[in-house]
Amino acid sequence: MQLQDIDKSKYRQHLNWVIGICIISLTAGSLGIAQLLIRFFPDADGSHFHWNLLGVIITCVVITLILKKVKYHPFMTEVVYVWELKQALNQVTRKMPRLKKAAVQGDVDAMLAIQFSYTGSRQLWNLDDNTITMEELTMWQAELDSLAKKYDATLDVKQYDEKILQNF
Repeated sequence: MQLQDIDKSKYRQHLNWVIGICIISLTAGSLGIAQLLIRFFPDADGSHFHWNLLGVIITCVVITLILKKVKYHPFMTEVVYVWELKQALNQVTRKMPRLKKAAVQGDVDAMLAIQFSYTGSRQLWNLDDNTITMEELTMWQAELDSLAKKYDATLDVKQYDEKILQNF
């Protein structure tokens, strides 16, 4: 995955629309389906938990299928980019202890993966207004920069490819 510049206000607006539509759809869909099931298959006990649960499950499946179908619509570009960025950062984070160990030993690929993680995290946290841990990120970046300088490594996130994670 390659990092891209995206418009924060456009991303937030589109994300809010997607979340709002999903919430409304989940509420209306699950209640509607549950009411139909209760009407056609009433329970003598008066407990309709299983129909309510089935309504939620069916609605979640339908919403998921619709989101997969509209994933490539231009309206979804920023939202899908952030979703994919979160997945890519999660892959790096799972291997971070091994990456840091290799980076200390001078592995340039490990340093590049860490650089991608830090740069992507900074972008993600800025987009989501999550600046609480930015100071820590700045310290981690300084440590990585000193390692890169020590081993004379150039860390360009445009060179990052998730395939290098297979080595760790």
